[in-house]
Amino acid sequence: MTNRYAVILAAGQGTRMKSKLYKVLHPVMGRPMVQHVIDQLKPLQLDETVTIVGFGAETVKETLGNQSKYVIQEEQLGTGHAVQQAEELLKNKEGTTIVVCGDTPLITNETFEALFKHHEKEGASATILTAQADDPTGYGRVIRNEENEVERIVEHKDANETELQVAEINTGTYCFDNQALFSALKEVSNDNAQGEYYLPDVIEILRGKQEKVTAFMTENIEETLGINDRVALAKAEKIFKKRINERHMRNGVSIIDPDNTYIQSEATIESDVVIHPGSIIKGATIIKENAEIGPNSELVNCEVGEGTIIKHSVASESKIGDRVQIGPFAHIRPESVVGHGAKVGNFVEIKKTVMGEGSKASHLSYLGDANVGSNVNVGCGTITVNYDGTNKYLTTIEDDAFIGCNSNLIAPVTIGKGSYVAAGSTITEDVPSDALSVARARQTNKEGYVTKFKNRKRD
Repeated sequence: MTNRYAVILAAGQGTRMKSKLYKVLHPVMGRPMVQHVIDQLKPLQLDETVTIVGFGAETVKETLGNQSKYVIQEEQLGTGHAVQQAEELLKNKEGTTIVVCGDTPLITNETFEALFKHHEKEGASATILTAQADDPTGYGRVIRNEENEVERIVEHKDANETELQVAEINTGTYCFDNQALFSALKEVSNDNAQGEYYLPDVIEILRGKQEKVTAFMTENIEETLGINDRVALAKAEKIFKKRINERHMRNGVSIIDPDNTYIQSEATIESDVVIHPGSIIKGATIIKENAEIGPNSELVNCEVGEGTIIKHSVASESKIGDRVQIGPFAHIRPESVVGHGAKVGNFVEIKKTVMGEGSKASHLSYLGDANVGSNVNVGCGTITVNYDGTNKYLTTIEDDAFIGCNSNLIAPVTIGKGSYVAAGSTITEDVPSDALSVARARQTNKEGYVTKFKNRKRD
């Protein structure tokens, strides 16, 4: 197979985004748009990937890391000038170079591969990825001759009236013979309306040398959407969301209302999972079969076991076992583990807590920095008092313990196996196994006190 290289154009500032965040780092379904480009190029087994950076260069490099090599375009003098910056890394290499913009996150690896194969099969010096646009305003037009061969590309602002009628557009993605590309770039001039060095001018230069130039038209123009402002960003998000949701549904996931369900691309969801409207699934979340998520639940980097139900709740960076009931209105904070068959009920918050199998905190409780054994009942209003203003401390509740309602467990403290804590207790010392601990003031009734108090206020 011919050697393959990629040049990703990611040097523009993106002023139309009106943002402090560098354009290609704006997220689409939770991942920077340039990362989506990298992800789709990876299956092509490229020999070298070079990203052209400019504004925000260090931030882009930090984001992509060792997935690419980098060159800096100090001045933004056009796409041709940008590609020229990669010459030092690629000039001596033989093979095919794909040039793609870092703000086109929707192009799939299948389209990239089809473009490569077409280019290599035709033995072309250049191949343009084109599309047929209903409204080509703003796009460069692909101009063909009488033999239907590609002659040149004309930018919208430089096109005459006849050329503006052409509906076949340049998507900004190309394959080039690597040597032909860098040779032709030396001849590109900036004699145009913007005073820039346009990469599309390479096409006309190659044609003038009788080199073969072809076009590969994609059937899905949506893939080629470039993101230049927040409107296009929202459109890309919607397209990407639909693509992800349809993939999961075809794999056996029931998404009740796809238009109102948000699933990022890294999530793994097994068959027979049901996802209700308003659910948001982020990061590398894993949801096992027969689970039920939502409505209106958010999961971030969680593992959710088989048959688990999560309603109207938020969970992040945690592991939730099989047949667990979460919610409604529960909050599972990071580093928590909820064992098989456990229950975290309405208005319960847990943080950095392990709940053993079959344990229950059914309502209105806070368990922070706690290790809860199996088959523990945590009564309504229970709090693990874990923070003294400086340090966090551990509460241990051993197997089969029963914690009465409105109990305060002042950490560090251990509630022994099988023990009972009476309702309303404030526990400051360890409770032995099988013991009953009562830690509350004795009730005192002062008869007639209210009448005396009211009479005193009148006087």
